[in-house]
Amino acid sequence: MTVPPLRVAPCETATMRTRDGVRLVASIWRPVEGGPYPVLLMRQPYGRAIASTVTYAHPSWYASRGYVVVIQDVRGRGDSDGRFDMLAQEVADGADTLDWASRLPGTTGAVGMYGFSYQGMTQLFAASSRHPALKALAPAMLAYDIRDDIAYENGALRLNGVMGWAIQLAAEGARHAGDAAAQEALFAASRHLPVNGAVPAWPDVIGRFGHYGHYPDWLDHPEPGPFWDRISPRSYLAGVDLPMLHIGGWFDGMLSGTLACHRALAGATSTQKLRIGPWVHIPWSRRVGDVDFGPAADSAMDRLQLRWFDHWLKGIDTGVMAEPDISLFEMGGGRWRDFAAWPAPVPRALYLASGGLAGMTPVDGTLAAAPGAPGEDRIVLDPWRPTPSLGGHAGYPGGPIDRAALDGRSDVATYTTPALARDLHLAGDVAAEIACSADQPSHDLSLVLSDVRPDGRVIPLTQSHVRIDRAAEIVRVPMRALCAKVAAGHALRLSIAAAAFPAYELNGGTGARGRAARAVDQRVTTVAIRHGRASPSRLLLPVAEG
Repeated sequence: MTVPPLRVAPCETATMRTRDGVRLVASIWRPVEGGPYPVLLMRQPYGRAIASTVTYAHPSWYASRGYVVVIQDVRGRGDSDGRFDMLAQEVADGADTLDWASRLPGTTGAVGMYGFSYQGMTQLFAASSRHPALKALAPAMLAYDIRDDIAYENGALRLNGVMGWAIQLAAEGARHAGDAAAQEALFAASRHLPVNGAVPAWPDVIGRFGHYGHYPDWLDHPEPGPFWDRISPRSYLAGVDLPMLHIGGWFDGMLSGTLACHRALAGATSTQKLRIGPWVHIPWSRRVGDVDFGPAADSAMDRLQLRWFDHWLKGIDTGVMAEPDISLFEMGGGRWRDFAAWPAPVPRALYLASGGLAGMTPVDGTLAAAPGAPGEDRIVLDPWRPTPSLGGHAGYPGGPIDRAALDGRSDVATYTTPALARDLHLAGDVAAEIACSADQPSHDLSLVLSDVRPDGRVIPLTQSHVRIDRAAEIVRVPMRALCAKVAAGHALRLSIAAAAFPAYELNGGTGARGRAARAVDQRVTTVAIRHGRASPSRLLLPVAEG
């Protein structure tokens, strides 16, 4: 029987003090009658009125289902006092907020947390405090390791996404400080990212106002180390054992973080469930890029979260615990596939081959079940007209955008299977091993795996990007995980370029990066891709049962 929604009282504003005396501000929605009710808490840096409504139902919806919903501005953001220190403040402040929220009038003292992106990470930091009031989490689309899941991908700076997010947060920092001129300049820059200046990764607006945000520090720490350890959830979660509903998206830039967090907690005694849809970071919709994934791809995460929290915070048997621990949306199949554990089939190899013209025509490069005769393709990166980024998890707009025209460029080498005789199902991790070299000290490889449709469209499934600063016979490139069906009559294609700009900082061939990477120093770079029995470049696929 469907229970009618409860009436919700007008939103109220409440404040608390942290252990060091800083005032934090929250909005609270609660049912008018009855109670006491459990608390659903979200802590976020974008102004609490937004409340992650770009992906979730409004807090009043959850309140009408029997919760006291608390949306809090983190320190130094929104209306909260104090200095914002990107992620470093969230362990202590999260614990203090749990203590306060669990004692609010009309509550049971039990707290669950939800939210995506930064709001997902604040859940993990709060969980590290092991506060007894916190009973369950629903972290979505988050970074587990800030460097590897947001800032850098296999050593390459995610220029477009990192700069865009940094400018947004710096603009809020300027607003919070009352610097209207800085806020206006940063807002203007956010409308068209300034990535084509004398130093592409260090535009003038960042030089003037970057102190309001984290971007200068991120740019100056390209290597792993204590700087990243201090702000990464992975550094704080040892021994944490709480039920978590992990939510991710195949085209979300932080998919690696969602999977790493789920994998790290897989040994916990508490339940860890994982759901990955065909979504970008924002929004969670059936229509992503150039693809309509069908009605099954519409987000049902609000109702799933409600059932999740009803189980853990109210003790109601919602059936959620009887459902499989892992459910992955199958792109191209229009359905959700259930797994008892992360799929890890023995990889099936497809080997690159060509007549040396894989960069000139899409019919020359092939993917085959065995290595062929020795061969080589050469692609030339011209910094004046670098290979552009298109969709995916790091480009904007993101998602599966038809790249048929992009694959027609001579600086993109393509390798394609014959049309498939039967449906091919893929589920799990993807990797490539590429034998390559360059005529400059440093170069990049950008790889995209696509579904080539009979109508000529080339729809990306997964991708990766890597910076190579040393000579290597074969470079192993971990690609992003997927779950996909490639239908009979379609083909698979691996596209390889030496750039994907501005999604990733352009490698000028010198090895310089960040503030030191000047446009005037960029060099034309020729990359040789070798294949055949002596240099078996290959794609490694997780072929699954249908």
